[in-house]
Amino acid sequence: GNRAAELRHTRDRALLLLGFWRGFRGDELTRLQVEYIEVSPGHGMSFFLPHTKGDRQNKGVTLKAPALKQFCPVAAYIAWKEAAELDSGPVFRSVNRWGGIGNQGLHMDSLIPLLRTIFKDAGVANSDDYSAHSLRRGFANWASGNGWDIKTLMEYVGWKSVQSAMRYVDAIDPFAQHKIEASLSASPTIAALKIENKDDLT
Repeated sequence: GNRAAELRHTRDRALLLLGFWRGFRGDELTRLQVEYIEVSPGHGMSFFLPHTKGDRQNKGVTLKAPALKQFCPVAAYIAWKEAAELDSGPVFRSVNRWGGIGNQGLHMDSLIPLLRTIFKDAGVANSDDYSAHSLRRGFANWASGNGWDIKTLMEYVGWKSVQSAMRYVDAIDPFAQHKIEASLSASPTIAALKIENKDDLT
């Protein structure tokens, strides 16, 4: 019966599942627009981003996410869109104590405190260590640990270089690191890559 709490829960679930399964950056999450999202229930969804970090020609980029049997980002997005009665504008917005939905999108500066609060309430250890890139890093490590090769991971997330991908894979997971290095075994640059990214991976 708590309208505000219900809305926040529905929003936060959508934010986490979209952010994780799509490997979004924090700024991309806050800039998602309802009118640039197409949903095919039971199949997947696509997002058009007019501006992204690697889009030097400003043509925009379209990304896709699948519908899943559990922890589904598509179902979570639909639930939030319907609960908040969103037809256009920013996807993720503030919810006040009375259950009112803000007109503006969440500010980037509010995303980190929000994520840390969500993780703390869920009992996640060291919740204050998480940042706006944690969902992206989490997906990269999940994917590499579940057999994704570096090329597939780069294409899905949108990285243009192996160096960018390597910065997101934790060296504390030797199995994930091994899988990426194995896929690069034919490349003469792997030794240099290890040295170049040593500081980023410690």
